[in-house]
Amino acid sequence: AKWEDLVARYAWADADEPDAYTFSVIAGKTEDEVIRAFGGDPGASRLMTFAETVEEQAAHLYEDYGLLRVLTADRHVIAIEWGYHGSIPEIARRTSAGGGEFFSVHRNVNARYQVMHALNGHVDGMFDPFELEDAAWMDPEPDVPAWAEGVAFHMESLCAESFALLERTMGVAIDPGLMDMVLRTVRLTSPSELFGQSEAAWLP
Repeated sequence: AKWEDLVARYAWADADEPDAYTFSVIAGKTEDEVIRAFGGDPGASRLMTFAETVEEQAAHLYEDYGLLRVLTADRHVIAIEWGYHGSIPEIARRTSAGGGEFFSVHRNVNARYQVMHALNGHVDGMFDPFELEDAAWMDPEPDVPAWAEGVAFHMESLCAESFALLERTMGVAIDPGLMDMVLRTVRLTSPSELFGQSEAAWLP
């Protein structure tokens, strides 16, 4: 597909709903391996829609309460959160370790955006597309990772461009219908428990 067509397909991602999400796509791992790397227990899964996870997490607003929904598509695992585990570099490293590949698109309620890619346990690029939106006018122009070369980000389509980049990199399309689908869901251990006070977990 042409780049413009890819971006157009993801117009839904720039709508106001949902206002926060992390979509991660992983190659070379099973669902159970992905769940464990994210800090979940594969043996304790339930079936939930995105809206149901939002509702349950909102009921635990003042604790670090994360839910992860997963499915397998075309030999890839797609992991969906109303949360942020998939935006943490250490999770990308753990999930891609041992020959895997990882890509995530993150947006939070404070309009912070992030895309990140990891290969074989190493993050090889992570940035906020919002900060690259004026890249052409910056001096010097910011470095973009090889997998993001040739992509221009625009304020009104940042999220669509991020998802188009995910699809171009991983070869997997993200269907908005996944939001309403009932998917295998696990509770995630909080990052503070997973990583302790380690700052390194949050650094690429």
